[in-house]
Amino acid sequence: MILMHDIVRDGDPVLRQVAKPLTFPLSDEDKKFANEMMQYLIDSQDPKIAQKHQLRAGVGLAAPQVGRSIQMAALLVPDDKGNILFKDIFVNPKILSESVRKACLAEGEGCLSVDKDIEGYVPRPDKLKIRYYTIDGEEKTIRLKDYPAIVASHEIDHLNGHLFYDRINKENPFTLAEDTIVIS
Repeated sequence: MILMHDIVRDGDPVLRQVAKPLTFPLSDEDKKFANEMMQYLIDSQDPKIAQKHQLRAGVGLAAPQVGRSIQMAALLVPDDKGNILFKDIFVNPKILSESVRKACLAEGEGCLSVDKDIEGYVPRPDKLKIRYYTIDGEEKTIRLKDYPAIVASHEIDHLNGHLFYDRINKENPFTLAEDTIVIS
């Protein structure tokens, strides 16, 4: 079981590395690791389990955040009623296209690897087309928009050595392009 002490914190060099692609078939160890990342998200979104194990809630978890520099991330994105908008494990994800229009979360973004609050809007593409592989090697191409696209972009950033605050405007953290969608 992945716990908070397993999550690598900001400042660790693994978070700034470009993660290595995986080859198929995945090893049993890699599949187990992928499922453990997803289980962390499931547990962290369950108030009783999260409290019992002192887990911070997460909607995405990338392998570098658990100290492994490999191209893998788990996503479990609920809506505000708890319905699942998107759930899968990305292996070797690649953004094929993205919208010009940006979107951001009204409250800004957080990260399991960043312990302090960093204020400011994090503009990201509102729509993404992503190709990735499942842990069983099935190739998928999906389109995401709004909140699921933001989460996917955040996790793919981790695989490329970027953190969310890299996208915040340093001089004016709450300045956005005119047509940016603000999601509350």
